[in-house]
Amino acid sequence: MAGEQREPGQLRLAPESFLAPDLVNDIHRNGVDDSRRKLLRGAFAAASAALVAPSLRAADDPDIVSVPEWSRSLGKPVAANPYGLPSPYESNIVRRQSPGLTQTDQASVAFTPLQNLFGMITPSGLHFERHHQGWVDIDPRRHRLMINGLVETPLVFTMEDLLRLPSVSRIHFLECGANTALEWGNVAVPTVQYSHGMLSASEFTGVPVSLLLERAGYDRKRARYLLAEGADGSSMTRTINLENALDDAMVAYGQNGEMLRPENGYPLRLVVPGVQGVSWVKWLRRLEVGDQPWAAKDEASHYVDLMPDGTHRQYTSIQEAKSVITAPSGGQKLLKQGYYCITGLAWSGRGSVSKVEVSIDGGRNWLVARLEGPVLPKALTRFNFDWTWGGEEALLQSRVTDTSGYTQPTRAQLVAVRGTRSIYHNNAIQTWCVGADGEVHNVQLG
Repeated sequence: MAGEQREPGQLRLAPESFLAPDLVNDIHRNGVDDSRRKLLRGAFAAASAALVAPSLRAADDPDIVSVPEWSRSLGKPVAANPYGLPSPYESNIVRRQSPGLTQTDQASVAFTPLQNLFGMITPSGLHFERHHQGWVDIDPRRHRLMINGLVETPLVFTMEDLLRLPSVSRIHFLECGANTALEWGNVAVPTVQYSHGMLSASEFTGVPVSLLLERAGYDRKRARYLLAEGADGSSMTRTINLENALDDAMVAYGQNGEMLRPENGYPLRLVVPGVQGVSWVKWLRRLEVGDQPWAAKDEASHYVDLMPDGTHRQYTSIQEAKSVITAPSGGQKLLKQGYYCITGLAWSGRGSVSKVEVSIDGGRNWLVARLEGPVLPKALTRFNFDWTWGGEEALLQSRVTDTSGYTQPTRAQLVAVRGTRSIYHNNAIQTWCVGADGEVHNVQLG
């Protein structure tokens, strides 16, 4: 990578805290009243005074006294990058595969670098991928979407037909049911990219499924389920609860303001907000209306969990409330003592995030974090928490409560119900251990 090198796991330094930790915690618990406003004004005044005296003098910094080459020459023309690209200085921020997790290059997973992202939207080029038989390039002029089954009039749509219909745009998270799967087996993978990176969020644009079913005249008395089928070589097929489909599902062709990328289902994919990613069938070619589940190959032999009593847990598609701290997180290092902003993501497949709490002592004490808006249903929500690190060992955790009243469980609470032989739907609280040397590691409590 060109330019100044930085250790891949190191955190950028945050400014030193100008608020005493006791004051920060007091404000988190009790809000801001007149007495606390006076303390805040004093702290801001002191911080402003400190800013007058920078830590470096101009004469000591060659990047100030010497004009860099980019300030002494013409820039590049627009034609140099007809489609915008990231800076070469950010070339290490990419999706990564996990060796040994899948059998072939085609049956693969690429994890989103959550530790490097800001806000609530995942860039399309960093969106996680899960393929069962590789991704395909489909000619949109030859692609068709069929609606059949328990309908009055079976329909076939071209892409041109769909683009002429009324559309909606909404922001939603997409999480693979196997996200955080390795933690079930007491395997503490090193970074948040590998522990939680089968998670992304985008603005999707498309035609509501309800509109398409109404046009086909679906059987309102008998219809209970949809079968979604993909056009890739694996013919991925999934049963979708009709209630979910009629609520907020869409047949999407747009993602983050442009057409879907081929890896994410171009030219069509099903979007079923709050439901595990495998049900968001890519390269969508058919929706069949039925009165019972289909028990397709990928929902009878896969995407089921073995329970402690020997039974299989099937059709558990909803992604329950979950959160994770993305910085500081595993593989990173705190470079020196002082102020840090603990930041992370929270989400729920049953509604919106109501509250996120953060613990720095492994769950013995909890304080409320700030939610950075907008807080949208079935979308990622960014949270921040002020923390001053004094060099002691710390156990960082977050837990979310959603608008249904459900609170994210500890690992011990989840294992007590589900056992340790599950693969899917692990939404347990994640713990990061900050050592006295500043190194951050994944640890499991309970």
